[in-house]
Amino acid sequence: MGDFTVGAYLARRLEQAGLKHYFMVPGDYNLVLLDELLLNKNLEQIGCCNELNAAYAAEGYARANGCGAVVTTFNVGAFSALNGVAGAYAESLPVIFVCSGPNTNDPDANHLLHHTIGTHDFAYQYEMFRNVTCAAVRVLHPDNAPYLIDHAIGTALRESKPAYIEIACNLSDAPCLLPAPFETLAFQRLSNVPALTAAVEQAGGLLAKADRPLLLAGVHLRSFGAIDAFRELAEALGCAVAVMPNAKGFFPEDHPQYIGVYWGGISSPGCEPIVDWADLVLAAGPMFTDYTTVGWTAMLARERLIDAQPGHVRLPDAQFANVTLPDLLTGLAARVPGNPATLDQYRRQSEKITVRPEPAAVDGTALTRLELWRQIEAELDGRTTLLVETGDSWLNGIYTQLPGGARFEIEMQWGSIGWAVPAAFGYRMGLEPDRRLIAVIGDGSFQLTAQEVANMIRHDQELLIFLVNNRGYVVESEIHDGPYNYIKNWDYAGLIAPWNAEDGNGLGLTATTARELADAVAQARGHTGGPVLIECRIQHDDCSRELLKFGTRVAHANARPPQQG
Repeated sequence: MGDFTVGAYLARRLEQAGLKHYFMVPGDYNLVLLDELLLNKNLEQIGCCNELNAAYAAEGYARANGCGAVVTTFNVGAFSALNGVAGAYAESLPVIFVCSGPNTNDPDANHLLHHTIGTHDFAYQYEMFRNVTCAAVRVLHPDNAPYLIDHAIGTALRESKPAYIEIACNLSDAPCLLPAPFETLAFQRLSNVPALTAAVEQAGGLLAKADRPLLLAGVHLRSFGAIDAFRELAEALGCAVAVMPNAKGFFPEDHPQYIGVYWGGISSPGCEPIVDWADLVLAAGPMFTDYTTVGWTAMLARERLIDAQPGHVRLPDAQFANVTLPDLLTGLAARVPGNPATLDQYRRQSEKITVRPEPAAVDGTALTRLELWRQIEAELDGRTTLLVETGDSWLNGIYTQLPGGARFEIEMQWGSIGWAVPAAFGYRMGLEPDRRLIAVIGDGSFQLTAQEVANMIRHDQELLIFLVNNRGYVVESEIHDGPYNYIKNWDYAGLIAPWNAEDGNGLGLTATTARELADAVAQARGHTGGPVLIECRIQHDDCSRELLKFGTRVAHANARPPQQG
């Protein structure tokens, strides 16, 4: 057995899964485990203000790094993190959730324990997390730790979903076997060759016969490693390429085949007519939900849809299982003939489309949403990731033009207001050194998880936050208004000073006019050694026209009466 411990084994496997950091909040059950993890000098332990923020941060880190991890204490910590873990499941991101459990002697001793609900059943936390993870294990004996840890982490990497690992608090420093060789490629999904061959043949035949084929990028392209294969197919087919709103950035917006975001009645100008005109759409990794279809108003007819999912593909009259998305797309790219009909039609009509209004003068006039986003877009370059919070920032961000190489992050499936601040912290922690991060966060969202800015300051993170102060939850107001959508105002820029305390280097600025915003952005460019928060004050009802339509349609979908009979 040697001197290797269960905690050291876990640390080695996290390192081998590609992690350089993990997020945690200490608690009495996990303190020895945290000691063991600290012994691995290739992993940095990152403390967060609370467990929910830690889970959000791990989810953001997984977006940038490919996998994330969060460590909490039993029950009181774990249940706080549950929302963030569920969000990672919804967004198909591999986050390893680690929690320390009760001492192995307590169940047989019939003990009641603190941080529990006062029963002798200590398995209920495990049972709850099983529903939001792809694998859940409890390490109750050191001999079982290697297999259980490998199973959980390997399944998370293969399925691109969170995994749950509970380690009894008295086992963290218990001796266990040395780690065997660990190769992340061993956990990649594999296609069934006969099924893949048949799927490529039939789907390729449909694309060859189509008069007006079109490609639609979906959110699962990244999680399942299919972005490059999708582009390969697009360039082989030569047709128009649209993206779903939560797949923005997965196909270059400066690519000659890109025609915009398909989102039903609030699509990019000129995009919806081309998608409607196409006689065959191959959607790669889509999630058709009430949000991505604008209240079910943008559903594609099955008879003209090839729905290619991470593990299967459905044609209008056939379905093939055990077919991976990259294999299918690469196979199709090798056999489809070129057909630019939809792209040609888009180019013919695009000359008549005015995409953006002329910018207003940068002067002392009151700041508007339009001017705010004009300046945000001007600040983007090919090294930038634009991260947007739930709300009107979604809509504005989705229609912001990304330069080549830029990235985009949105939590659209889970849509948990408050995600963006800690997710930005985690994302920045996992980001390559030569890249930059801009986050756009509404005031209502910010109030839920604001304190994690203090850890951005603690770790000298250089990122730019546009804090949109429009006095409440504007997205909720446009779906269904009420007094509950309006919040107490804060001095958001003023919060940076107390968070800096005696050793921080954050910068808080306020903009109420176009000129003040331009000056603040210029000042942010020259600031180093900490984050910059620009509080941008605009009117509550100054929202995008897309949000007005989106809110109306989502409200209609929510309000459908019960079916009778």
